Amino acid sequence: MATIFSMIVAGEIPSYKVAEDDQFYAFLDINPLVKGHTLVIPKREVDYFFDLTDEEIGAMQIFAKKVATAIKKAFPCIKVGQAVLGLEVPHAHIHLVPMQKEKDMLFSNPKLQLTPDEFKEIASKIASNIE
Repeated sequence: MATIFSMIVAGEIPSYKVAEDDQFYAFLDINPLVKGHTLVIPKREVDYFFDLTDEEIGAMQIFAKKVATAIKKAFPCIKVGQAVLGLEVPHAHIHLVPMQKEKDMLFSNPKLQLTPDEFKEIASKIASNIE
């Protein structure tokens, strides 16, 4: 059975895409901690991040670095934090979260409620900074 993330990659479920290449897909988290909170996933369906091959993990980190650099330009912050949790969706993923303080990375924080237009604007702002 396909995961929700696989269905997003396949275009069966809409997402706010930020970046994509042949192996990876980056899109906005629909329950963001802060504006710019982005998910990076492998297109290959793998549940556990550490079940990815060494080559995939390396390539995913390089892809995530490009996305994080774009996030930092679009949403000036001290750093872009990275978290790998992976319990909610059985598909490996990295959270990239713009941080002004460490507490911005607390997943117990209330999530932002954004409109579709706000999501589109955020995704566009990040995508335009991908190099």
